[in-house]
Amino acid sequence: MHIKQIIIQGFKSYKDQTVIEPFSPRHNVIVGRNGSGKSNFFAAIRFVLSDAYTQMGREERGALLHEGAGAAVMSAFVEIIFDNSDDRFPTGKNEVVIRRTIGMKKDEYSLDRKNATKTDVVNLLESAGFSRSNPYYIVPQGRVTALTNMKDNERLILLKEVAGTQVYEARRAESLRIMTETNNKREKIDELLNYIQERLSELEEEKEELKDYQEKDKERRCLQYTIDYREQLAISEELDNLEERRQTGADDTGDSEERFRQGDRELAEIQAEINELRQQVDFLNVDKKQLESERKENSRTKAKIELDVKNLTDGQSAAQQARHRYQSDLESLQASIEQHEQELAEIIPQYNTRLEEEAAAKGELDSAEATRQRLYAKQGRNARFRNKKERDDWLRAEINNSYPQLAKVKAVRVQTAEDIAELEREIADIENAIAQLREQLEGRGSNNETMQAQIQEAKAERDRLMDERKELWREDAKLDSVLSHASSELRRAEQELSHAMDQNTSRGLAAVRRIKKQYKLDGVYGTLAELFEVDERYQTAVEVTAGQSLFHYVVDNDDTATKVIEILQREKAGRITFMPLNRLRPKTANVPSANDALPMIEQLEFDPKYKNAFEQVFGQTIICPNLQIAGQYARSHGVNGVTMDGDRSSKKGAFTGGSIDHKHSRLESVRNVARWRDEYETHQARSAEIKRTLEKKDQEITRAVGNLQKLEQKRVQQEQSYGPLLQELRSKGNDLQNKKDTLDAKHRASTKIEANMKALTDQQNAHEAEIASEFKKALTRDEEAQLENLSSAVQNLRQQYSDLSSARSDLESRKTILEIELRENLRPRLDQLQAQAFDDRASTGGTRGTLQESQAELKRINVRISTVESKLTDLESSLESTTTRIKDLENRHATTKATLEEIAQAIEKSQKRGEKSIRKRRILTQQASEVSARIRDLGILPHGALEKYASVKSDGIVKRLHKVNDALKKYGHVNKKAFEQYNNFTDQKETLERRRGELDSSQRSIEELISVLDQRKDEAIERTFKQVSREFAKVFEKLVPAGRGRLVIQRKADRDLEDDG
Repeated sequence: MHIKQIIIQGFKSYKDQTVIEPFSPRHNVIVGRNGSGKSNFFAAIRFVLSDAYTQMGREERGALLHEGAGAAVMSAFVEIIFDNSDDRFPTGKNEVVIRRTIGMKKDEYSLDRKNATKTDVVNLLESAGFSRSNPYYIVPQGRVTALTNMKDNERLILLKEVAGTQVYEARRAESLRIMTETNNKREKIDELLNYIQERLSELEEEKEELKDYQEKDKERRCLQYTIDYREQLAISEELDNLEERRQTGADDTGDSEERFRQGDRELAEIQAEINELRQQVDFLNVDKKQLESERKENSRTKAKIELDVKNLTDGQSAAQQARHRYQSDLESLQASIEQHEQELAEIIPQYNTRLEEEAAAKGELDSAEATRQRLYAKQGRNARFRNKKERDDWLRAEINNSYPQLAKVKAVRVQTAEDIAELEREIADIENAIAQLREQLEGRGSNNETMQAQIQEAKAERDRLMDERKELWREDAKLDSVLSHASSELRRAEQELSHAMDQNTSRGLAAVRRIKKQYKLDGVYGTLAELFEVDERYQTAVEVTAGQSLFHYVVDNDDTATKVIEILQREKAGRITFMPLNRLRPKTANVPSANDALPMIEQLEFDPKYKNAFEQVFGQTIICPNLQIAGQYARSHGVNGVTMDGDRSSKKGAFTGGSIDHKHSRLESVRNVARWRDEYETHQARSAEIKRTLEKKDQEITRAVGNLQKLEQKRVQQEQSYGPLLQELRSKGNDLQNKKDTLDAKHRASTKIEANMKALTDQQNAHEAEIASEFKKALTRDEEAQLENLSSAVQNLRQQYSDLSSARSDLESRKTILEIELRENLRPRLDQLQAQAFDDRASTGGTRGTLQESQAELKRINVRISTVESKLTDLESSLESTTTRIKDLENRHATTKATLEEIAQAIEKSQKRGEKSIRKRRILTQQASEVSARIRDLGILPHGALEKYASVKSDGIVKRLHKVNDALKKYGHVNKKAFEQYNNFTDQKETLERRRGELDSSQRSIEELISVLDQRKDEAIERTFKQVSREFAKVFEKLVPAGRGRLVIQRKADRDLEDDG
């Protein structure tokens, strides 16, 4: 025997799994640096094989676990594999595997990969020599030094310990103690036997009477036995008849129960369909109420719109008549304005011509007057000067003085020209603005119609979106009701499923589903029951086979399982068993190939990736027609057999069966939960989608309403902007007239400025010409003739100017009258009529627009009413068909329920008969027990007691029994107690003698055991001493090559001989 392999994981410095192999059968040396784990390696061996790590607390166990970076180690194990080819371990195997696993809350052992107790491991180790009384199969550091310093007697004790003699001594002491107790018991038995023998001697005197009494009593007991035996046979026959009737009734009851279950399922299906149809009826009624309400609302709206259409039609006729009245006034006014404008157009050219002629005449007159005035001034000036120089100086001074005036006049002319240009630009701008305002006023009718059309389109879009939202609301209301129903059914199904498991598992399943969604764990697949489908015929068999494994959770690997378990522990959310697919290694089953043995796993439908999980649970099970065949296959092929009724034969030999409540099927509960959860989640997703669509639809409606409000506001602003436009037009007209008047004034000022500038220029030219002329006291002849001509010319020019001014004044007066008439009277009246015409047109257009809008709305409401009526017709048809279907189902439900009640009554009657039979059977069984007890009380009967009275009738036996009882009355003086005591003492004597023999045999066995123990002890000491002595001699020879050493064991007798010698 030697160690072949050691596997360490999580122990001290060995975090990951470490495999140490191979080991030599002779010597092995562990070499390594400091801190490499040598000490921990030997500690791991001691951890498994020695008592150094026993009775550890939580902190001591935690100190053995690996501590380091990364995930915390929750458990550790050390596994030692021994080579048992020499059969040192009495297991009959070539290898022995011992593993010890430790955690914060556990300390477990296993032998050959199977769980074992610590006692089993210790006993196995002791059988191989690893005795607790001999702890030297592991020698720790420092122990060798202590051994070399021992005294002789201490070395002898050590030798005994190594040889394991303490076990023999302990067993020898225990044997001596047991032998002492045996001697004490034997002495007490001897005392009792002496006492019993004395009592029997005293009772021997009454032996003759006792013999007679015994003969009569034997006869009595034989008669009584015959009567009781016949009664027992009658009871057995009645019990057999009851059992036969029970079997027949059980078959009938089984058929009735099967029909009742089928009817109950059918009843449940009918009720479920009725509930669904009633829910549909509720939905249809809700839709009907909504549609009727919508129809009423549409009818009221239609009546209101029809009234509005009538009023608008009447109002439009009156507006047309009023329009014809003021149209004639407008035409006459426009004709008057046209006449005035035509006359003004004829006058203005004449006026401009007269104005130009007047200006020309004025210019000639002013020029003649200026020339005449200069000649007069020259004439008077020459008399003031004495010579030419004084005259020229004065003239130059006058010329110089006229320059500033001329410059000032020129500046005024430039400024006036700029003002005229600015006024002309402003007048042009105002005229353009007036033209634009008039265009706006003239185009308002078409703009209003366009705006009205846009408003109609916006209203139609708003109504369409609101109708779509109503449909979504209706569907959402239906889904809320469906969700409420599905939620209640889901809670009921989950509650029913939770009753099929313990509370921790139920909480754990709910927590795992939540954890899967919360942490997005794709590797968490589901419970075993959720991952397969099975035919209803095999449902009971599958459910019985799986048991609580139906609720085991299948995951992809152990990492996922560990993560979920850690979360469950942290949240204290229940307890679940996980099935990691990477760790499952199902064994191949020896499934029989026969028609009456169906492999259960082949009847299941599941995803191939879950194959290991299903083979683990169902791979060792077959489905058989009955329990007898299942038991045969269980014995012959080592598989589990189960019938379709759920009766089960285990491969270990156990049979399980009986009645099963099919109403509380766990698989059916799982299916119901899955079905209602899927339905709930589907409807919930649809509800969320509708709510999102409603949010978008609300936003679209808000945008549509906002757009409609903007258009309405724009129309109101457009209608309200006519007054400001007219006011602005009047303001612009007045401003234009003011600008024109200012322009006329500027033109007249410009003419005057030109005349002044010409006068100044002519004067300067005259002065310069005078300077160039000679100095004379009087005018020249030409100048005098010019002066005379100028005087007559001035008179003529004045007359001409006066005539032209008068003609111009007449034209100006007529022009002013026409302009004032147009500006102050005709054009304001035209604007007023146009305003009235536009208001009437706007009113008429608004009325027409409102009428068109109302007619369009009436058309839409008619379409809506017809749609609602069509929906109501279809709805009433659906309601009628659904109600008819419900009535048919209710009739069918009532019929099925009545049939079930009849079956239930039949089952109840059968059960009552069965209960009556059970009560009768109980009474008969009790009677049979009483009869059996009476027969047992009769004691041992003589041989042939039954055959002796077999031909005698029961009445004769009863008579003879009475006679025997009367004869026994003569022995009333017999000490029956002494007789009983005699029998009791005899029995006790036999028992005590048998017990004494056993004690004698036990003492001999103990003496033999003590002898064997002494012999084995001596052999062990001698064998150990020889081995130690041999090794001591070898070691001494190596240490002292020139010397020789040996160990000598001295016995007490040898020491006494030496002392005597």
